[in-house]
Amino acid sequence: MKRLCQRLGVSRSGYYDWLKRTPSVHVQQDAVLLTHIKRVFKASAERYGSPKVYQALRTQGVVVSQKRVARLMRENGLKARVERVYKRLSKMRAELKVLPNHRLQAPKPTGPNQQWSSDVTYIRHGHRHVFLAVIVDLWSRKIIGWALHEKLNAELSVAALYQALKQRKPKPGLILHTDRGVEFRAQAMQIWLNKFGIRHSMNRPGQCTDNAEVESFFKTLKSELIYENYFPTVSALRDQISRYIRNFYNKVRLHSSLNYVSPIQFEHAA
Repeated sequence: MKRLCQRLGVSRSGYYDWLKRTPSVHVQQDAVLLTHIKRVFKASAERYGSPKVYQALRTQGVVVSQKRVARLMRENGLKARVERVYKRLSKMRAELKVLPNHRLQAPKPTGPNQQWSSDVTYIRHGHRHVFLAVIVDLWSRKIIGWALHEKLNAELSVAALYQALKQRKPKPGLILHTDRGVEFRAQAMQIWLNKFGIRHSMNRPGQCTDNAEVESFFKTLKSELIYENYFPTVSALRDQISRYIRNFYNKVRLHSSLNYVSPIQFEHAA
């Protein structure tokens, strides 16, 4: 200890006096705040970065700046799951009748079951791919239907649609927006849409941003659940996706587009 103090240029008495010193008020406040941050971070399954942790603390009545939350998370190695970019698999396309993009002319939804959006993405599972279809209510961003299959076909899109129809029971006139994939243009899908009086809207050619809300969900799902996790079977993957959507994404996860509340909280408040 004597040599260490000499090397640092401090006296031994000064060092021992420093050890006995009570931590400053600022340090004590940081310690208390860190316990709140760790609680929120753990509750999100380490999915929240500092902006969402900050918003969650605000809703709980904790007064703090976003910069301070970011600093404490950085200093303590609390880092949200890293986002990973997934290349889009090229989908099969057919020479199909072009449907208009009804979303371009439609006003922004003001309630549930006015505009839905659907798309399909792939998830790598071992040496193959499985396919996930989801349906989002564009008013609340709630996932209202989804299906996971090992083949990309109309059965996948119809299964997701059936789940959404069963849950929401929409009135005729609803707009369902999709891309131009054959899984959405298939006759089986069109039969269901016509039966419930649903207007089918489609992306403009080469404009994937027309379906940005679903693309955003896929990015979030893969970043927060799929990336760096192992699922031994497709059944296990399906179970974890179900838990994520039901217990976290719809119920708890804060959405900046909804003024930092979850889809279910948004719907209940409205």
